[in-house]
Amino acid sequence: MAETQAQAPVFQIQRIYLKEASLEQPNSPAILLQQEQPQVDIQLGVDGANVADGIYEVTVTATVHTRVGGDKTVFLVEAKQAGIFEIRNLPQDQMGPIMGIACPQIVYPYLRGNVADLVQRAGFPPVHLAEINFQAMYEQQQAQQATAANGAAPAIQ
Repeated sequence: MAETQAQAPVFQIQRIYLKEASLEQPNSPAILLQQEQPQVDIQLGVDGANVADGIYEVTVTATVHTRVGGDKTVFLVEAKQAGIFEIRNLPQDQMGPIMGIACPQIVYPYLRGNVADLVQRAGFPPVHLAEINFQAMYEQQQAQQATAANGAAPAIQ
């Protein structure tokens, strides 16, 4: 019985935390007086790393760059939300989806809240990051990596 328990799959959240956050308003206060509707560019990224035996950190990063007049920055927010997860006794082929889909889905709502709060505290209407389909994002990354690997390999005839 003890041997069966030792081999049972383990997936536990150890901690969710704001790893990094920055806000820049390089053109304030003059930019705050403009009435033009800003353009918002949002970039998201996911990264994961093994930090100890069976312990992994997954980080979801958001960059929100808001401009007016094409190139004048209203504000730039960069935030990294991370989670530490204990993951043990899973087949290796399941680790990619766990690290690229399951963990980011847990971390992302915290990132959304922190970005909205940071923007609002800066005096702007909150930016609400859209829901993300991490499975589609992961599958797209896998397809791009496969294409890149196939493109780099010499053709066999």
